[in-house]
Amino acid sequence: MFHDRARIRVKAGRGGDGGLSFRREKFVPKGGPDGGDGGRGGDIIIVADKDLRDLSSFRAKSVFDARRGGNGSGTRKHGADGDDIVLTVPVGTQIADAADGSAVADLREDEARIVIARGGGGGRGNSNFATPTRQTPRYAETGMPGQAFELELHLKLMADAACAGLPNAGKSSLLARISNAKPKVADYPFTTLAPMLGTVDGHDGRQLTVADVPGLIEGASEGIGLGHEFLAHLERARLLLHVIDASEGDADARFAVIDRELSAYGAGLGDRPQLVVLNKSDLDPEPAPFTVEDERIVAVHRISCATGAGIDELKSLLFTLCVQDDPAPVPVVEETPAFLEYRPRPPERRQFRVLRTGQGFRVVGIAPEGEELEAALRDAGVKRGSEIEIGDEVMVWE
Repeated sequence: MFHDRARIRVKAGRGGDGGLSFRREKFVPKGGPDGGDGGRGGDIIIVADKDLRDLSSFRAKSVFDARRGGNGSGTRKHGADGDDIVLTVPVGTQIADAADGSAVADLREDEARIVIARGGGGGRGNSNFATPTRQTPRYAETGMPGQAFELELHLKLMADAACAGLPNAGKSSLLARISNAKPKVADYPFTTLAPMLGTVDGHDGRQLTVADVPGLIEGASEGIGLGHEFLAHLERARLLLHVIDASEGDADARFAVIDRELSAYGAGLGDRPQLVVLNKSDLDPEPAPFTVEDERIVAVHRISCATGAGIDELKSLLFTLCVQDDPAPVPVVEETPAFLEYRPRPPERRQFRVLRTGQGFRVVGIAPEGEELEAALRDAGVKRGSEIEIGDEVMVWE
């Protein structure tokens, strides 16, 4: 089944704690602090891959936690950085923050990559805090937490051409005829319930991708019949294959129904070039009239998916109309930037730090209150019985 939506939770790794250590050797009984720094937590990275077709890989697993950085140790040894997690998504995937729906990234090119959540920085070891007046610091910094987000992934197909039309017009049959796709074909409306991509091979070695979108009905632009989800897959097609059942004799009216929905949806679909395909021409000896004159209609072609009549000519026409080196194949509207690059927000700079001591933890700076302080201490690894120093006050964690 084709999956064009997914919700995932990502959490970058926490930084490792700084080392709390003192040099102790046979002839150096009091060698001073030598705790190393903690390693950086692992990042969460999302990369676009042209070989992927949908987001089904996120159905089985949707929670991703990167590894934390290693702790610093004696002799100024730094902890290892946590391993990054790299998630691959199809080209054309949009990423949004599930909390407020704000856009995060739009990956429209192969190998486009984005660090979606940055790992926390490692804490400094106690060797960093030694001064002429404080030669034996008995504390070290804890690692900073990594960023965590809940994200919505939404795939919009990247195709040279996309089929649009009323249910049972023959869009799936057309895709099966001209490409390597094998969609379900039956003589009843809404046989196709999910978008499908097919590859069309040309005589000169060129290839085109054609998308088959489930049938649209009147009111699709308002979300009727899941119209919003299906219309979204037409946004990035160079050309619309407007498939019409010509055997009914009302081709002009059927064209008008879908054309109104395309214009009402927006995103440039109302201005997209259209190749009108009059299907089922074998069922009526008298060709059904099509009298619509519109500058967006680049050609009108009659075919029969049942007999194969006109299919070869249609494939040649597709390669002529879908010029692959077109510098701007898809109009860009203000709501959809050509490429939205997201700079991950750095972790909020705290007005306090949590230091690890021999007996527990020390909070320095402007200590918060309530849940924020508890969350910071839990993230630092506080346990039952740990001593918590805040200013001159010492508490025991229960």
